[in-house]
Amino acid sequence: MSKKTDNDTKKSQVEEVNPEVVDEETDSPWYYFYSQGCGWCKRAEPIVDELNKQGHDILKLDLADSDNQALANELKQEYKVQCGTPWFINEATGKGICGFREKDVLEKWLAGEDIPEPPRPKGPIPKLPLLEAPEKEVTKWKEDYEKWLKDNDHLPDNQKRTVDQMLAMPRPKSDPPPPPNPQMSEDELNKWGETYDNWAKENDHLPNLQPSSVILQRMKGQQPQQPGNEAPVDDAKLNTMDAKIQALEVKVDKIIAHFGIK
Repeated sequence: MSKKTDNDTKKSQVEEVNPEVVDEETDSPWYYFYSQGCGWCKRAEPIVDELNKQGHDILKLDLADSDNQALANELKQEYKVQCGTPWFINEATGKGICGFREKDVLEKWLAGEDIPEPPRPKGPIPKLPLLEAPEKEVTKWKEDYEKWLKDNDHLPDNQKRTVDQMLAMPRPKSDPPPPPNPQMSEDELNKWGETYDNWAKENDHLPNLQPSSVILQRMKGQQPQQPGNEAPVDDAKLNTMDAKIQALEVKVDKIIAHFGIK
């Protein structure tokens, strides 16, 4: 991509969506790309606001806007970067941070330092045994997990837990049903909902479980309705929500991965 030389063009892209974060007399090279519903972005947001209050000038760019999405794609192509959100990048130098980092790391980035990628684990964490698993399975898991810890001794302590800490985490009594998919018929979705709700009832000790109705409404691109305020389903909208469905599938996969379920 050719280097942009028209500062006004860049500023107009941001001002259209985020007029409150752009000073008319500045053209900041510090970009912060975020997306709605991104949990790590919600954690990064107050840090970015605090840094801006301290005199920095980080432009906040919502990827829901097509112009910001196009700008992010251009920068990824120019600097050969693959990153989701949150994503911090200096437009002029390409120095960036992929993912959430604490304030002290962002300050180093703003000072022009190269921020190395955080260490990544070698292989997935072994699947936790179910809550009422036989002792033999628990013993086997302990052996596998100890080996994983040894293979990943390069990770910082905040990315590792002891055996006892892992076993103290909420664990399901049984594996949940596979997540629904948009190719299912209405009868199949209803059957999945019954199976999932029975599983959730059996595992009501687990935190943050949602009823099947909420999961299915989000899969169909609807906002969950409050009891007594049910709205008719708009079939036309249900066929135009591929992106939202994909996002939901990622969230369900993350929930399943949290419990170590494959």
